[in-house]
Amino acid sequence: MRYLSLMFSLSSLHFSGWGWLVLVIGAFVSGINKGGLTGLGVLPVLLFAIVLQPRESTGFILPLLVVGDTCAICVYHRTVIWRVFGTLLPPTLVGIVIGYFLMGRISESAFGPLIGWIILALIALQFLRSGMGEKLDHIFESHAFGMFMGIAAGVTTMLANSAGPITTLYFISVGLPKWNLIGTTACFFFVIDLLKIPFSAQLGLTNGISVTLALMLAPLAIAGFFCGRHIASVMPQKIFNLFLLLCTAIGALKLIL
Repeated sequence: MRYLSLMFSLSSLHFSGWGWLVLVIGAFVSGINKGGLTGLGVLPVLLFAIVLQPRESTGFILPLLVVGDTCAICVYHRTVIWRVFGTLLPPTLVGIVIGYFLMGRISESAFGPLIGWIILALIALQFLRSGMGEKLDHIFESHAFGMFMGIAAGVTTMLANSAGPITTLYFISVGLPKWNLIGTTACFFFVIDLLKIPFSAQLGLTNGISVTLALMLAPLAIAGFFCGRHIASVMPQKIFNLFLLLCTAIGALKLIL
């Protein structure tokens, strides 16, 4: 009876045929992202926000992200660099709490552009770093940089499920090789997304309806995961890094526009 009630509530959302297609693509891409192409994380967020209200969409996509996170942590847990993980996690938890209290008090339109411009500036600094050798390494390897990136990631993931560009840039900045970057990202978001669920539920964004939708779309996310893993396995390190930086820049522009 409870399941039928949830399905009835789900049908009351009245997704059109195009709406369901967008959700299906979003679920598949979320799996590709978790499978190894970590820079694609912003795309399913954008797709879900097309069908649902932007704030509401964060609660609907979160259970689906946990499905991908579970696949990722099972496959990639041995490639995690725990030192980097431990540096970023504590400030991110602080950022999540800050983001929780900011929800309803600050709009994404006010917060997004600030973070977006900061990300673009850091990308430009990353390219400048590659041309200047080791002269800028002290900035990216500093404790203050890790603290800043962690807090920014926590606030952004709580407000807009868009922490991917920030964490990707941080992991590239500290020089993680491809599989270590993928594994550390997988473990990081597995923890973060699980911790976000109580906050999202308290705000009424993650509920029985959103979990039911996630279960319906879960097979697509799992299929996307193995597709992403295969693509990452044949992509050279240099192209992988350039791909992630490009996706990070797109994610920043999404926050700005």
